[in-house]
Amino acid sequence: MKNTFKYINRISMVFILGLTIASCGSKTEEVAEEHHEESENTVELTEAQYEQAAIQVGAIERKVIGSELRVNGVIDVPPQSNISINMPYGGFVKYTEMLPGSKVKKGQLLVVIENPEFIQFQQDYLEGLANQEFLKAEYDRQKELFDEKVASGKTFQQAKSDYLANEARIKSMEERLKIIGFNPAKIREGTVSSSVNIYAPVNGSVREVYTNVGKYINPQDVIMDITNAEDLHVELTVYENDIPRVREGQRIRFALVNSPNDWREAKVFLVGSGVREDRSVTVHGHLKKMHEDLKPGMYVAARIETDSNDVLAAPEASIVRFGGKQYVFSYAGKKSENGEIVHDFEMLEVIKGYTEDGYTQISLADTAKDLSTIQLVTKGAFTLLAKAKNTEEEGHGH
Repeated sequence: MKNTFKYINRISMVFILGLTIASCGSKTEEVAEEHHEESENTVELTEAQYEQAAIQVGAIERKVIGSELRVNGVIDVPPQSNISINMPYGGFVKYTEMLPGSKVKKGQLLVVIENPEFIQFQQDYLEGLANQEFLKAEYDRQKELFDEKVASGKTFQQAKSDYLANEARIKSMEERLKIIGFNPAKIREGTVSSSVNIYAPVNGSVREVYTNVGKYINPQDVIMDITNAEDLHVELTVYENDIPRVREGQRIRFALVNSPNDWREAKVFLVGSGVREDRSVTVHGHLKKMHEDLKPGMYVAARIETDSNDVLAAPEASIVRFGGKQYVFSYAGKKSENGEIVHDFEMLEVIKGYTEDGYTQISLADTAKDLSTIQLVTKGAFTLLAKAKNTEEEGHGH
């Protein structure tokens, strides 16, 4: 009986010891699991790895970033800045060196037109001037005689009519010569020519040329088109649902289709009042500054800044994506382990907001932490992401 009791005690001790070992094993696994969970979003780099990755650290920046409306449009000019050059009385093209794209300055010679009829116009004008003195003297003489009751009223009226008719012809011929392009003052000095020079009325560039030397230009023909480059603007298409968001004075950022990363600026100066059949209106924007490479008709992708917000923002390169979520890395400092320098980093989930000029508004998913106090990894985030996920996979494999 005594031996039996001892045997039972041994069994009990073995059972209790087994439970204790099992319990300790379970606790050890829990600790290991807890330790694993705590280290999932942390990364350690040795000094050599840190230097090789070229990690750069900076503070979160405060930026003014606006909510934007994305639209499309073209570079255009108002109707008054598209100028067609013509000759009201026609003639042959004697000289021109203009080509599409040629830059011109106001007053620069564009084309010389020759027409023999121009000589007749100038001759008629000079003859009218020659008769002016005689007809004026005759009118004054007849008026004096009429006032003295010496001459008849009919003779006086005829002299008056001849004089006034000649004055009217002189004025009309003078205006006709101006329209053609002649200077009446030079004609009065004796300069008569069969050709006339046409000069650029504005600064700009030649858009199209429709003639060549020796070609006859009819009065209704356009010789060339000139665009006043000083009046270039962006013309954007905004659809009905977004019209209430657009107001005069808002900033516009736009880029050409062939230079999508080269952003230029404009400002809304006019919002169309009529909705077209496609349920859109036209929004016009003045350029902040002129650009030599902009041409009327070029397509642009644009963003209208409908609101501005003062926010905490990070460079786009510092934000990485993994598992459908966005992350940044913060630098936690360095320490010494086994005589070696180790750099610590923490992977933080963030929520993205608006993006502008290479910066994105962010906020931490964990609202208990203060975003403004972290030391942000601005360069090398992708290297840290790769290291973090490789380490995690190795840990799970083990």
